[in-house]
Amino acid sequence: MKGTGRAWIELDINNLCHNVNVVRKRLPGTCQIMASVKADAYGHGAVGFCRELNTLGVRAFCVAAVLEGVELRKHHIEGEILVLGYTHPEQFPLLIKYDLTQTVLDLDYAEMLNGFGEKFIVHIKIDTGLHRLGERSENLDRIIRIFECENLNITGIYTHFIAENNGETEKVFTQEQLERFHHVCTEIKEHGFNLPRTHIQNSYGLLDRPDLSFDYVRIGRILYGTLNDPGDADKYGVELRPVLSLKARVGAIKTVLAGEYIGYGFSYIAPKDMRIAVLAIGYADGLPRNLSHGVGHVLIDGQRAPVLGDICMDQTIVDITDIAKVVRGDIAVIIGRSGKAETTACDIAAQAGTISTEILGRLGIRLERYKTNKVTITV
Repeated sequence: MKGTGRAWIELDINNLCHNVNVVRKRLPGTCQIMASVKADAYGHGAVGFCRELNTLGVRAFCVAAVLEGVELRKHHIEGEILVLGYTHPEQFPLLIKYDLTQTVLDLDYAEMLNGFGEKFIVHIKIDTGLHRLGERSENLDRIIRIFECENLNITGIYTHFIAENNGETEKVFTQEQLERFHHVCTEIKEHGFNLPRTHIQNSYGLLDRPDLSFDYVRIGRILYGTLNDPGDADKYGVELRPVLSLKARVGAIKTVLAGEYIGYGFSYIAPKDMRIAVLAIGYADGLPRNLSHGVGHVLIDGQRAPVLGDICMDQTIVDITDIAKVVRGDIAVIIGRSGKAETTACDIAAQAGTISTEILGRLGIRLERYKTNKVTITV
């Protein structure tokens, strides 16, 4: 099914199936996928994306916020749903009502949960060097006290790598993080507690250290088929296929004379007579505003159409002077393929000076999402 509105997202389910297979072939033993579906599944639409993953046998998910988990449960997503971030005590009842697993951020937070008077399913976060959330790995006495909390059903323990490439400095620090985490796990067992399920690797962690064997890999980028750098797939010898395409309609076509302004703020003056197309997409849909003034482009009929002037909240103006036969209602591709040309989320990110996951994660809710190429594939 293809979009008929102003702007939309297409999700290639065949490519999702392919990426899941790629990951599973790299997993050791009984290790399972924990799909990172925070931020509306990186802009892909969390509910629909998780339904497809359920169909493919994925039964573990992680989200950033409790309300993200609630939304998934309301739409009958099956399996464990781990809340990675802070949940306010007033929202603790949602964890129980919707069968969500809460991350224990440190001992103080564990005691808040424990004193609430209800049983909670939790994973404990260990800080091995990222210095974000988690009880510091050297605070072994505090970690053991978390295990002594009677109202916490501890089913997991995890940490998070800093590195997102495999340079020498990154390799050394990653090994240090692993040793800290393993030391914590050893202490837990020596104090008479059963070690719960473990997880540490994200997408780059899996690519950098496929030799590791934990119970889960928490992955996002690989499932969505996009990495930080276009060359990373070749470097790691992995074939990924992007799931998401972003498209918009040509809403209007105009002729602008040399010397006339285009867009807000008198910031762009036509250097010659030009044909322009006004696209029905803007920064409120997630298109980065710093792609303005020719930094970015779209694809129309397989050809590049540079952005002119400032990207607006709801519309973007592009140059179609050299693209023949463009008419109102034609499709402009922002992310994806048009003819033999392709623009990836990595390309957009490089132009905007950021990373691909930010580009995907900022895509707006008013973009309709459609599934394409949905066929039965063995996984």
